Amino acid sequence: MKVDREKSEFLDEMIEQWEHDGLINEETGARLRKSYEAKNFDWLRLAQYAFWVALACGVIALGSLLIDNTILKYLQSIYNTPNIVIAIISAGIAGWLYILGFKRKQKQSHLKFSNEAIVFAAILLTANAVAYFGKAIDNGSGNFSILILISVIIYGVLGYVFNSRLIWIFALLSLGAWFGTETGYLSRWNYYFLGMNYPLRFVAFGALLTAASFLMKRISKLQQFFQVTYIAGMVYLFVSLWGLSVFGNFASLEEWYAVRQLSLFYWALISAAVCVASTFIGLKYRDDIAREFGITFLFINLYTRYFEYFWDSWHKALFFSVLAASFWLIGRKAEKIWNVEFLK
Repeated sequence: MKVDREKSEFLDEMIEQWEHDGLINEETGARLRKSYEAKNFDWLRLAQYAFWVALACGVIALGSLLIDNTILKYLQSIYNTPNIVIAIISAGIAGWLYILGFKRKQKQSHLKFSNEAIVFAAILLTANAVAYFGKAIDNGSGNFSILILISVIIYGVLGYVFNSRLIWIFALLSLGAWFGTETGYLSRWNYYFLGMNYPLRFVAFGALLTAASFLMKRISKLQQFFQVTYIAGMVYLFVSLWGLSVFGNFASLEEWYAVRQLSLFYWALISAAVCVASTFIGLKYRDDIAREFGITFLFINLYTRYFEYFWDSWHKALFFSVLAASFWLIGRKAEKIWNVEFLK
C-alpha cells in the first residue's frame, strides 16, 4: 500500500513506539513496515494546490472584470451586450455547472477536487449573474444590499438542495456582507448604526449566528450545516472582538489616534473574558471548536496588548527578547502536552 510521505513517517514512529512499549515484537514491526510504502511524489496534493491556484486566478480575473470600468466599456463596445443578457447567460452556465458538478459528485466521487472546482466556478458565475442583474435594474438609489440578500437566498437554497457545505459557506459570507451593507445603508453610510461601529455590530452578528447554529443542530434537515455555521459564527464573533479591543467603538481613525491605547483597556478585558469563557465551555463540554477559538484568540489578544503597550516604551532588543522567550515557553509546554497525548 502506498501512502503519503508524512503518513509513512508517522506510521514508522508509531511502530517504533509500539516496539519500545512491548506491544508488538520486532518481527511484527518489520511485517507492518513492509505493508506500506511512501509515495515518491504526492500527486493528490499537487492536484489540490493546482485547483486552488486555478480558482484563485479565476476569482482575480472575475473581480478585475467587475471593477474595471475600462474593460467593461471596452467589452460593451465590442459586443454591445445588455447587462440583463449577461446576467441570464451567467445564470444559465452556472445552473449547468451546478448540475454537472453534483452529477459528477454522485458518479465520480473520487474526483473530489475537480468536482469542487466545478461547483466553485458555478458559485462565481452566480455572483456574476446577480451583479449584472443589479446593473440592469439599477435606478441610482445606491441600495445594493438587496442584491447581496438575493445572493444569500440563492446560495442558501442551492446549498440546502444539493447538500453542499461549500455553497453554504458562501451563503454565510454573503450574509455577513449583506449585514454590513444593510446597516450602512440604513445609517446613510454614517459611522454608527444604533451607536455601534462596524466591529461592535459584527460582534452582535457573530453571537447571533453562533446561537442560530445551535438551533440548526436541533433541526434534522439542517444538522449537516451545523458545524460550518458554528465555525463561521465564531470567526465573525472573535475577529470582531479582537478588532473592538484594538479600535474600540470609534468610527474613524482620527478619533482613534486622538486617544491613548490604554483607555481602550476595558474592551480588551471584555474580549479576553469571552475568550476565557469560550475555553472553559470547550473544556467542560468537550467542544473542540469553542476551546480552540478561545485559546487561539486569547493568545492573539495577549500579544496584541504586548505590542500596543510596550512597542514604543521598551528597547527593541528587550522587546524581542521577551517575545522570543514567551514563544519558547509556549513551544516547550505544547511539546510536553503533545508527548503526553502521544504516549496515551
